[in-house]
Amino acid sequence: MIILDKPYVSDFLKETIKKNNFPVLKTDLAIELLGGNDFNLLEPQEVIAEMKNNNATPIYTPSENTIHWIAKNLDFTPLPEKITFFKNKVRFRELVSSMYPNFFFKEVAIKDIPTLDVSTFPFPFIMKPSVGFFSMGVYKIRNINDWNDVVTRIEKDMEDVKSLYPTEVMDANSFIIEEIIEGEEYAFDTYFTNDGEPVIVGILQHIFGSDADVSDRVYFTSKKVIEENIERFSNFITQVGKLAGLKNFPMHTEIRVTKEGEIIPIEVNPMRFGGWCTSSDLMYHAFKINAIEYFLKGEKPNWNEILKNTNDNIYSIVILDNSTGIASEEITSFNYAKLEEKFENIHELRKIDYHEYPVFGFVFAETRTDNFKEIDYLLKSNLKEFVTIK
Repeated sequence: MIILDKPYVSDFLKETIKKNNFPVLKTDLAIELLGGNDFNLLEPQEVIAEMKNNNATPIYTPSENTIHWIAKNLDFTPLPEKITFFKNKVRFRELVSSMYPNFFFKEVAIKDIPTLDVSTFPFPFIMKPSVGFFSMGVYKIRNINDWNDVVTRIEKDMEDVKSLYPTEVMDANSFIIEEIIEGEEYAFDTYFTNDGEPVIVGILQHIFGSDADVSDRVYFTSKKVIEENIERFSNFITQVGKLAGLKNFPMHTEIRVTKEGEIIPIEVNPMRFGGWCTSSDLMYHAFKINAIEYFLKGEKPNWNEILKNTNDNIYSIVILDNSTGIASEEITSFNYAKLEEKFENIHELRKIDYHEYPVFGFVFAETRTDNFKEIDYLLKSNLKEFVTIK
């Protein structure tokens, strides 16, 4: 079963739903996002009845905006509790505290930030909303000057983004402060079977433009990324699944791997794979696999066979967040044609209304390993060269 909501439903997801006749919760918004009602749409009471009859029925959503509906209407299932384990970053740290007994974290209300004494905190540290999304409200505090800067602007920053998503997705009334996790960053998609077995259906590496960068600009996958990480990530997520008692549950996990090889989680996003229909779509571009089908049908990818038929190229998602420093209302256009010239092989270019969301679009690109410079260029660009202002 699938529940749809804003901000986005990709053509790939629509085709997946149509091809498999997957049932979809019927709402006016779902019909709008699908582009019509020529789908297997179920009335809300039908979905609720189905879950009461069999609450092991797998549910997938591409958007955490649906969490409110699930919490309100499916409170008789294990889902709301499992979602809270992960959506609330403080609850998540508490959940895995037995795995990381020495990890520093602290919850603080936004109203208490101006008077908070951080002199004994382990600089550098990260501060982010306890319930957040899309790297919004994430601050890397390297020293007391950084802290003072954040204190002076955090309320305005949060005022600018609070209307974009419901409070179940983005709630900046409470923040978590936690120690910096050093190492290579990855994101991977997993679902847990009805028996509680984790099945990894995608792995991406997350790279940054600088040490201070906390953005979501570039994620990429490749044959090498999968081969080097699938076994150790599977072992790690097995432990998390046991702590939370997960079954029939999809999730998108962000972690860092230290120089010593220790895997430390950053966060887990429940009920979905990569946001904005990104990572599951990239897995199809790269490996011709459908992660959503695997989950809803209870099937497992045969990675050995899949990788035998895969080239060594890099497949990336470039998230064109508005890093120009220019307010969206001052921007009259974004030059997508000029952007396309920066890539040798674009599989898909999604244009987003940057007046509604702080992102110009998403690029799904294929790059030869000896041409990584094209990814690096966009990774470090502030994108000003592509915009026209009033």
